[in-house]
Amino acid sequence: MDEPTSGLHMSDVDRLLALFDALVEQGKSLIVVEHNVEVIANADWIIELGPGAGKRGGKVIFEGTPQMIVSDKRSVTGPFVRKYLSEPLLQPAAAAAPPTAV
Repeated sequence: MDEPTSGLHMSDVDRLLALFDALVEQGKSLIVVEHNVEVIANADWIIELGPGAGKRGGKVIFEGTPQMIVSDKRSVTGPFVRKYLSEPLLQPAAAAAPPTAV
């Protein structure tokens, strides 16, 4: 999905997150392109592209969990995700392994 929260009220974003959770619990996979930090913090796995926009971007600068992005110094998104997490896992992203396909 591409920017599914665009134009939604915050209460609708919560409903959308509940729907995403239900789909994942059913064994479905979701790929979401999103700038809404609440949605990013709710993800199982984040791939952040950057470091800038346009010609200055397009490289993977982070890959890992929301708990890991908060301590990655390359991430622009990490500091914003921190406020949505109750217990950040402060370890380097290099130790992360992507989720396995089922």
